[in-house]
Amino acid sequence: KKDFATHTTRDTLARYPTSTSHSHLTHTSSKMAGAYQDWNTVTLTKKKPTGGMAGAPKTAEAARRMGMTVETVKKQGGGGNSNSQKLAKLENETEELTHATVNTEVKKAIMQGRLAKGFTQAQLAQQINEKPQIIQEYESGKALPNQQILGKMERILGVKLRGLK
Repeated sequence: KKDFATHTTRDTLARYPTSTSHSHLTHTSSKMAGAYQDWNTVTLTKKKPTGGMAGAPKTAEAARRMGMTVETVKKQGGGGNSNSQKLAKLENETEELTHATVNTEVKKAIMQGRLAKGFTQAQLAQQINEKPQIIQEYESGKALPNQQILGKMERILGVKLRGLK
């Protein structure tokens, strides 16, 4: 039986060459494409939500208009910018925050050591490879203490500056 089925298939292929059957199929499909086109209008609608609070008003004002009692509770920080809360907290801060500057003992020690060596502020600044403004800030007490600069001044002036209170 297998031989018979194979033989029949070969005969069918021999009778209908692929080129004619292919053109025949193409011709039929082009006729069918025009015959089955549907040009009717289709309208799609969105399904309305069901369940939940279907008839309930969406806002407090709408509920008041309908005569319902409305209770509103303000959430902490509700609807506001979280940054504004941080700014308000900063504004309400009473503690005065400042950077630690050079204390009076250090600035006096720098001034006494510089005068004992006979340096001007500019000369001391040149010795430690810093700007004269840095020396002025240290001697006036406005500078933020930098351990490297204090170490350079200790070496040039021969005075202990780090660790003074």
